[in-house]
Amino acid sequence: MIKVGIIGSTGYAGQELVRILLGHKEAEIKWYGSRTYADMPYASVFQNMFQLVPDICKGEDMEKLCEEVDVIFTATPQGLCSTLVNEDILSKVKIIDLSADFRIKDVDTYEKWYGIKHGSPQFIKEAVYGLCEINREDVKKARLVANPGCYPTCSFLSIYPLAKAGVIDMKSVIIDAKSGTSGAGRGAKTANLYCEVNESIKAYGVTTHRHTPEIEEQLSYASGEEAIINFTPHLVPMNRGILVTAYASLTKDISAEEIRQIYVDAYKEETFVRVLDEGICPETRWVEGSNYVDVNVKKDERTGRVIMMGAMDNLVKGAAGQAVQNMNLMFGLKETEGLLMPPVFP
Repeated sequence: MIKVGIIGSTGYAGQELVRILLGHKEAEIKWYGSRTYADMPYASVFQNMFQLVPDICKGEDMEKLCEEVDVIFTATPQGLCSTLVNEDILSKVKIIDLSADFRIKDVDTYEKWYGIKHGSPQFIKEAVYGLCEINREDVKKARLVANPGCYPTCSFLSIYPLAKAGVIDMKSVIIDAKSGTSGAGRGAKTANLYCEVNESIKAYGVTTHRHTPEIEEQLSYASGEEAIINFTPHLVPMNRGILVTAYASLTKDISAEEIRQIYVDAYKEETFVRVLDEGICPETRWVEGSNYVDVNVKKDERTGRVIMMGAMDNLVKGAAGQAVQNMNLMFGLKETEGLLMPPVFP
């Protein structure tokens, strides 16, 4: 049985980790870390855990925690994990970080886009980018995994097959993405109040969103050339879900049938990436509460461009589910363990 500690267990992603791990046959949560709710019953923070989690929230002492568990999930704001981790801790425990601290390989790029100084740049090179569908073998050997961001996961998996195949211009990629409000976290912010969000939709972080360099870096690895994208996220009045619609110019004359086959071949062995039937567009309602990503693609014969689409739950495949998927790989378990729950509807 894998002993688990969660730092940041009372955020949305942290609570989703708890929900998933309670149904995991090979894992047991030993530590519910929370700076805000330390010494309070976990079920008093999330009433849905009443009589399911009797534990009291503890602090976020990684030095102590690493002596008691096999793996630590850090579902915390950017900057915290990098200030806590050190060689002694990594020699005792595996860490899966749900923040951006170890996702971007260039420390200057990280500090520029996130506006904070990195706390342990010496571990950036070692950290494995935990997109299981692409880096599965590296994840298996890792002691430090950088769990990908929600927008980057959906964007990358929507675009990856054509980027890898070398049939799109990587400087022509435009990503229009929309997310539910849980993507902004559980902290109180005026802009996320019900009256501010309901019956409205808005773009934000236009040209400046901090997931941009992460998406560019991963698409560059996939395509073997520098990717320069336009990425525009939007906030929509729903709890969960991300929808990506991405556009790119084709670099060669290729049929719609050939394009579709590239997707089918890329994901035929992947449990959690579902290539939809021809003509069916991804919808967030069909992936909610699950670790699945639905993707599809359509060629625009008139313009010579291609439209790549994806939908997923930002808290599951975009955060906690993907983190558990990484844990399964790191400990030699079946990758799908604890993650085969069907999407919830309605």
